[in-house]
Amino acid sequence: MTNTSPVAGEPGLVSAGRVERPHRISPLAPLHRPVLLTFLALIVVTATMHFTSYVDYVGADNDDVMRLVEVRDLLAGQGWFDLMQYRLGLDGGTLMHWSRLIDLPIANLILLFSLFMSPLHAEASALFLWPLLTTLPIFYALGVGGGVLAGTQGRLMALALAFLFVLGVNRFQPGSIDHHNVQLGLIAIIAACLILPGRPPAAHAVAGVAAALAIAIGAETTPHVVVAATIVAVQWLWLGNRVKAAAGAFALAMAATLTAVFFLTVPPARYGLVACDALSTGFYSLGVIGAGSFFLAVSAVSGQGFAYRLTALGFAGAATLGAALVIAPQCLGNPLGNLDPLLVSMWLDSVTEAQPVWSQFREDPWTAGGFYMVPVLAMGLCMWRIHQRRNVQAYGVLLALLAVSWAIALVQVRGAVFSNLLSAIPMAAFVAGMRTRANADPANLRKGLAFAGSALVAVPFVWALSGALLSMAVEKVSGKEVSGLPEREEKICTDAAAMQYLAREPAGVVAGPSNLGAHILRFTHHRVLAAPYHRNQGGMLTELHAAMATPKDSVKFLRGAGVTVVAFCNSDPQIPTITAVAPDGLYAQLGKGIIPDWLEPVPGTQDQPLQLFRVRP
Repeated sequence: MTNTSPVAGEPGLVSAGRVERPHRISPLAPLHRPVLLTFLALIVVTATMHFTSYVDYVGADNDDVMRLVEVRDLLAGQGWFDLMQYRLGLDGGTLMHWSRLIDLPIANLILLFSLFMSPLHAEASALFLWPLLTTLPIFYALGVGGGVLAGTQGRLMALALAFLFVLGVNRFQPGSIDHHNVQLGLIAIIAACLILPGRPPAAHAVAGVAAALAIAIGAETTPHVVVAATIVAVQWLWLGNRVKAAAGAFALAMAATLTAVFFLTVPPARYGLVACDALSTGFYSLGVIGAGSFFLAVSAVSGQGFAYRLTALGFAGAATLGAALVIAPQCLGNPLGNLDPLLVSMWLDSVTEAQPVWSQFREDPWTAGGFYMVPVLAMGLCMWRIHQRRNVQAYGVLLALLAVSWAIALVQVRGAVFSNLLSAIPMAAFVAGMRTRANADPANLRKGLAFAGSALVAVPFVWALSGALLSMAVEKVSGKEVSGLPEREEKICTDAAAMQYLAREPAGVVAGPSNLGAHILRFTHHRVLAAPYHRNQGGMLTELHAAMATPKDSVKFLRGAGVTVVAFCNSDPQIPTITAVAPDGLYAQLGKGIIPDWLEPVPGTQDQPLQLFRVRP
């Protein structure tokens, strides 16, 4: 009997001379109901946790507060292309490096809730909802990944691990509106799209869009995007015409999305600017040259031999590297490499998430498990599956993405959240397999315990909690005072009550520890010298020099910068560091209650956590 399928061996049905192809089911289809139920459970749990220990509707991170300030400025009429924070730093303000792509949805949510709520409640509702919405891409992406590796059971286990992941990461708590939650979702999408069987071109196009958006939103994910692009390039090099459509879709989607986002968010006046910490001509040109030249290579030589593909890929790589050396050579190094040494020692070295692994082990070794252990297990599992020749393509992609995330975490602990996120996919498949074994032999206690143990070790929070409990046990045995579990820091100097006196002062310039800066912008109409952002080096250095100088010299710095009010919070973590370095400096004197004659205490603040002093003319 003659095969009537259009391609020999391809399934098809013939009806009246017409070939009917089988309907393709979207990999997202089986996830809609489970994701909805997981999302509703997350809302209930999050709301319960949030309102039973309510502190503020804005996240605890300075970036959350600064993002709110940016969104408020946008809603108040500041231009879409105008990213200047005019109330931050020295006279003229500070050009921020954050993307309007995050400001826009938050601003729209506030406008939506403003239709039937007061401005304060609209803002609070938007800040509650936005972090929760950013979990949906993660639920879908991890669910798809788990399904690829272990079917229905893998999908469910991946959703369970995703639920526990977002609960244990503060970037998804109410008020967390910086860009890191969106970045996590984009990296999860890239991973899920690149491991789908058959390498569907549509999925690779989605991965290309996600890669471009990740670059546009923040430079932190650039290594992940580079690895993802390398994965696609290597697969094309090896398989040629079999992945032509997928590789071309990835490259074209990435180049097109980068182009659209660049012209939608970068003002024409800055087209010639090369910045290494944000989307600019540097990242845009390199991305488009790299993706464009790769697309040309895919279009031209996919059907040729390996040597032709290798040569074409080499030309594409050489073009991209050459462009980098010509257009943005400064971006090949550390984007914070030009930070003033004083800021490095007095600020950056005390930022926990920017510390390397050896500092983490030295300062708090018991917390290291929560950051590093699950990815190690996941990478080991990926290597074992590749050795077994089981789903080599998917496990190879995951191994590469996990490796770059874990390597970043070794240099800066903030990278651990990405490696923990991606670990959920292979670990979900492993736990699903252990569950299947246990269910097949319910009388076997050992298999049941193995399943329970595998489920526990797959959760980063379990490692973090175990470390904290072990630390408490060691302290108790050694006779030290037990520190207990970490609690959310109370906002003594940065809440509305502490800022009320400052808000009553005439509009001016405030000098104070950098941790106060964003909160002063939120609650008052003043300009601040310092807030912890690397583009504000001038303001931060002026504040530090004034804080460390003796009072007779400090006044010169402050008056030169036009400062009208000094804000002093003795409990701020920056104060002990400055006092230790400069025991005769202004902050050290204020901490002792010694007030120089050129400062006038603001009435009512001397017995408050946040003390205010007017600078006399």
